[in-house]
Amino acid sequence: MTTNNPFTGSERELLAMTRELDELHNDVGMPAMWAGVERMVENAREAAPSPRATSRRTFLLGAGAAAVGGAALVGAGVPGVAGALTRGRTPTGALDQRAFPPAGLRGDLAVAAVAASLENLAVFAYSAGLAAATAGKLGSVPPAVATFATTARAQHTQHADAWNAVLRSHGKARVTVTNPTLTPVVKGDFAKVTDVTGLANLALTLEIIAAETYQKETSALMSKEAIALSASIQPVEMQHVAILYYVLGEYPGAQSPGGVPLAFSSTAKAA
Repeated sequence: MTTNNPFTGSERELLAMTRELDELHNDVGMPAMWAGVERMVENAREAAPSPRATSRRTFLLGAGAAAVGGAALVGAGVPGVAGALTRGRTPTGALDQRAFPPAGLRGDLAVAAVAASLENLAVFAYSAGLAAATAGKLGSVPPAVATFATTARAQHTQHADAWNAVLRSHGKARVTVTNPTLTPVVKGDFAKVTDVTGLANLALTLEIIAAETYQKETSALMSKEAIALSASIQPVEMQHVAILYYVLGEYPGAQSPGGVPLAFSSTAKAA
């Protein structure tokens, strides 16, 4: 087991980046995200009025409870999840082999399901990484790196909650599985992680996939409310990407696989 610390950046700078990320998320991203959810919920009520119409507060409470479902793979049982990954088993409930998105979902709701599954996968990966770090399996992990991972995980959980609130408002079941297509790949890659660099590279891949998926699908969404919701989340994923590039000591902006800076972010890795 390696004991070296491959992170060569400034922990103080990384903590400052993480703090700014969280402040922007709470002050700008979250209000915009839940405003989009609220408008989509209201549209669903108008399309199908019911005497049992649920208030926004109920949806938010339901979304909070969905943290148990959306992150069921990585809650109190995080060590078990990490162990299952390294032993080559799929954690119970982590991989749904059925067609995805779930049957019956079309248009914006299908996008919502895919987005929720990607967010669940990010929560899964960060939690497994934090568990491995706590168990001493990744060598020396700088506290600032763990702080960023914890912050990013919380934000992904909130993103999944938002998409699941939309699904619930349309009478659909919330998505509690990780993305079925990517989960086996993440499982295999995580089994090879031995240090901070490996974990950061894995997290970076997931963040790029999420960011590019939002970038691509935002233009394909039908309702302006769904567009607003997606557009409020995509910049947060890009901030995660930039910070992870810093952790890896690389150029923090959009770049080609070879490291060449790009004027515009690609969508080649969109899910």
